[in-house]
Amino acid sequence: MRFPTTLVVAALLIVATSAQAATGKISKFLPHYLDHKGRHTLSPSLYERDAYQARLRSNPELVSGIRFDFKWSARGADRGKLRVRIEIRGSKTTPGNPFVVEQPVNRKGFFGRWSSVTVEQADFEKVGKMIAWRVTLLEEGQELAQQRSFLWRANPEETGATSSETAPAN
Repeated sequence: MRFPTTLVVAALLIVATSAQAATGKISKFLPHYLDHKGRHTLSPSLYERDAYQARLRSNPELVSGIRFDFKWSARGADRGKLRVRIEIRGSKTTPGNPFVVEQPVNRKGFFGRWSSVTVEQADFEKVGKMIAWRVTLLEEGQELAQQRSFLWRANPEETGATSSETAPAN
C-alpha cells in the first residue's frame, strides 16, 4: 500500500511545481555601438572594447547602429513566447515617450542564455545621444524580469511614490 501513496504524492508535487508562475532574470545588459563593419571592438580585450566604445561615442559619424547584448534566464516560461522590450531615452526623444524596440528572444547556442537586439543607424538616429535604457523580459505581455540603467527614473505611479516624495526640496 505504500507504493500507490508515494506515487500520488509524487504526482501532486509535479502538478504543484508546474502550476507556479513563470519567473525570469536579466543578469547583464550591455549596449554596444557598432561601426560601419558591424564591429563593437577591434580585439577580444575588454580594455580595447571599452576604448573603442569611447571612440565610437565621441565620433557619431563612425557609428552604424547599436547592439544590445543581454544575459537572461526564465523558469516555467514557454521559451517560444518570450519577448524582449528595450526602451531608450535619448537627446531626441521626448520625456515619457522613449524609443521602443520589441522582438522575440533568440538565444545563442544550446545552453547559452545570451541574446542580442540590433538597432540600425536610421532608427538609432531618432534617439540621438542615449541617456538611459530599460530592458524587460516578457511572456505573452506579462513581465518576468526588468533591468534599467542608473539614469532611468521610474514614474511616481510605478513606484507608488506620492507627489511630495518626488518634488525637489527647497
